Formats: sequence, structure tokens, C-alpha cells
Amino acid sequence: MSLTTELQALNDKNRSQIPEEILAKMDKATADLKAKHFAEITLQVGDTFPNTTLPNAKGEKISLNNLNEGKKLIVSFYRGGWCPYCNLELKALQNSLDTFKENGAELVAITPETPDNSLSTSEKNNLSFEVLSDVDNVFAKEIGLVFELPEDIKAIYNNFGIDVKKHNNNDDFELPMPATFVLDENGKIIYQFVNEDYTKRAEIEDILKALKTK
Repeated sequence: MSLTTELQALNDKNRSQIPEEILAKMDKATADLKAKHFAEITLQVGDTFPNTTLPNAKGEKISLNNLNEGKKLIVSFYRGGWCPYCNLELKALQNSLDTFKENGAELVAITPETPDNSLSTSEKNNLSFEVLSDVDNVFAKEIGLVFELPEDIKAIYNNFGIDVKKHNNNDDFELPMPATFVLDENGKIIYQFVNEDYTKRAEIEDILKALKTK
């Protein structure tokens, strides 16, 4: 089953369990984000991806340039371990890790969660690739991926038991767009996926197709 199919099945199940008035607010928030065209204002295919150094789940400082050196690099931004769609994506990426490496690529995920929380996410999903903490979304803001949750969505998340403040250790309620970039050996973007709909993610087959591009 493809990741897209799994995500759709999860979304259908979730929507069947959420009251219509709450769904309407969530759908409006997504529509408002789409109107801002994040996919068009962030980095594009052909751009050079900027370097950054961020702590991994163990607190070690990791440079994107070092991961990218002599290899292609897949960079995946996710919202947090509290997000079921993110967890599905992370598991799919983990399941494809060997295939990515066979195609000459490293994989790294970036999240606004603190290292302690990203470690919990890594352990929960049995991840064996680097998960880096972009505390306060400093790097994600630099490349135009960040938005603030609307007040009504903050209330909905609180009612769902989602404590974004605790996961990110701040009061910003800011999150990155779900985004995936594939970089060639020189750090140039050869594939970009950014979607304002948090239930959508880059399909594994599309990532592999980009990796096989000469």
C-alpha cells in the first residue's frame, strides 16, 4: 500500500470521528493556508539548499552539509510526534531507508520538537536516521515553511490532548509545513514537495524517482 493510500485511509477514519462543526474549522484553516501559497514562496527545484547545524535526538550537533557530502540528501520536515500523519510518513521513510541508501542518498528529518521529544518520536517509530530539532523553527522560517496555528485550531488541539507548547518548549504555536526536499550531491534541489494540507506527504515512489535522476 502506498503512503498516499495509507494517509487517505487515516484521514477518512479521523474525519468520520470528528464533529462536523470542528471539521469545518479545520478545513477552513487548511484553505486559509493554501491561499498563502507556501509551496511557491519556499525553495524551488534548482535552488541551492542552505546549510544549517542542528542538534539530533541525542543532542549532538549535525550539519546538513556533512550529511550531503558526496551523497544525495532527502530532507523531510514534520510537525511532531503527536501528529499521526507525521508518524505514518516517518515509518514509510524508515521502511524505505535501505532503498534510499542503495540509490546513494542519506535521509534526515527536521522537527520543531525539542531533542527529548524527538528522541521519543524516534524510539516510538524505530527510526535509524537522523532526526534534528529546529527549536523555535529558526531554520524552517528561513526557508519560508512556518505558520502559526489559528486560535480556534489551538483550542481544538487542546481538546484533542495535543500539547504543542510542551513538545516545542515555547508559546509560539508555530509549525512547519509538511515538506520534503531531495538534494543532489552539490546541495541543489532536484525535488520539492510542500503541501499546506497536513494530511498530505511526498510519495515514496516520487522521492525514489528523483534519486534516480542523473
